Amino acid sequence: MLPFLIVGGVGLAVLLISLIVGDIFDHFEIGDGAISGTALGVAAVVFGASGVLTSTSGLDQVWAYVLAAVLAVAAYLLALLFVKRLTKSSDGVPVSAVGQTGVTRSPISPSGGEVSLDGPHEIERRLAYSDEPIAEGVRIRVVEHSGTRVKIVAE
Repeated sequence: MLPFLIVGGVGLAVLLISLIVGDIFDHFEIGDGAISGTALGVAAVVFGASGVLTSTSGLDQVWAYVLAAVLAVAAYLLALLFVKRLTKSSDGVPVSAVGQTGVTRSPISPSGGEVSLDGPHEIERRLAYSDEPIAEGVRIRVVEHSGTRVKIVAE
């Protein structure tokens, strides 16, 4: 029963890390997403839990391992299917602001400032910077987009 508890505990740790930090195997680019930390965590937890339950029910230890392995593989495949579906349905694709126009809301310098852009998805101010100082209230155009900041030029 101890191996089932150990594998289940490790699976729970992997599952929690994957849920808090993000899928840890995405950074390794193995098999085009075939290995998912969340799915592996689910499979290990199912292996541990089903192994403990079947070993306490009076079955031989061999059957406990076989049943736990079969259920773990099934849980892995189901979890992988759900993770892929959720990933495909995600609408978190960032939209580039390059080419958009707007107005400076504060003086802009190489160290920073704020702008309001005219784009349909732009409802708040953005952090911006420019190679040359630009005064407040000047029409601008975005020439580069990096993270949450944009590089601008005066129009």
